[in-house]
Amino acid sequence: MVRRAYGKDRDALNIKMIVTDLDGTLLRKDRTISERTIDTLRRCRAAGIKTVYATGRGSSAEMVAPSELFDGKITMNGAVAKVGDSVVYNSVIPCLVARPFLLACQKRGLKIASEAAGMHHTNFTVPDEWDDVVENWQITDFTKHEKDAEKIYTFDLTAADINFIAEILPQNLYMVISIEGLAMIMHKDATKAKAATALAARWGIKPAEVVAFGDDLNDTDLLHAMGLGVAMGNARKEIKVATHHMCDTNDNDGIAKWLEENVL
Repeated sequence: MVRRAYGKDRDALNIKMIVTDLDGTLLRKDRTISERTIDTLRRCRAAGIKTVYATGRGSSAEMVAPSELFDGKITMNGAVAKVGDSVVYNSVIPCLVARPFLLACQKRGLKIASEAAGMHHTNFTVPDEWDDVVENWQITDFTKHEKDAEKIYTFDLTAADINFIAEILPQNLYMVISIEGLAMIMHKDATKAKAATALAARWGIKPAEVVAFGDDLNDTDLLHAMGLGVAMGNARKEIKVATHHMCDTNDNDGIAKWLEENVL
């Protein structure tokens, strides 16, 4: 049963850092952040609380999440964590591991991409699939690809395709599939929880002093590892069941309401 962190629980909270997913969590369905939420995050920062976003996005995160609202950022599901331009945590897929995997998926006819340093190396034309998410991309001959990958992704998968990927997935990689059906493949050490822990340590903050918000399967480890994991009202059922706290939906200022009631 999901329990809301209101009433007597509030006095026990000692929150020094906030970590939030973006899509389906901080962002509304139209990919914007409400003025109420922006104001709440600013108030938290003014109170000395660190704010961090943790997303599966890469460089596109900066298009939807203003840098001035955040002290740190975690991208590629935890492959990279930064404070400003300084890299605090990094865990990539080596080229020699990525290349045969990319080629095997391409041979099966899958649309697939390797993302690193803001560039999407793909075997498909990106604007044909998305109109406002990816700016930097290039068609790539994976037989000659020599870039380490922060994240590999593919989509439009059948159940047979998912089984195929699972069978050929190297042991040091893992796959997670989002609500939208995007399959993301990362190094086993590229997780939101490990990246958030590294950022917290940089600021002398314990995981127990961190509250995390999320809605999808790639938020699971983060919600479990931090002191408080809060599921969005619109989160997947698996996320709601796995956490002890819940807030309102992303379209109804869920994060702002929870922070106002429990932190501010």
